Amino acid sequence: MRARIFQPARTAMQSGTAKAKGWVLEFAPATAREVDPLMGWTSSDDTQAQVRLMFDSREAAEAYATERDIAFDVMEPKLRKPILRPRGYGENFATDRKGAWTH
Repeated sequence: MRARIFQPARTAMQSGTAKAKGWVLEFAPATAREVDPLMGWTSSDDTQAQVRLMFDSREAAEAYATERDIAFDVMEPKLRKPILRPRGYGENFATDRKGAWTH
């Protein structure tokens, strides 16, 4: 059973990184999912695929995995480039603008 440790990406509804600070340990599925012929639901016999553990730091997640002899892969997060403007959003409404204000 192999696990992966990663830092979750922010949701599409967020512009900041408020809920993407922690680290997650989740197990890779051991068996493929099957479609139930009667209801059409997707199911699996693998209960480990439902486990998702949250940690405050990467080191804590790695320590948990090594303590319990769980093989793991660490996926490094892709850091986004900060968008910094000299005066920020307030510059749109400044009274001392150099150029004409257009839409």
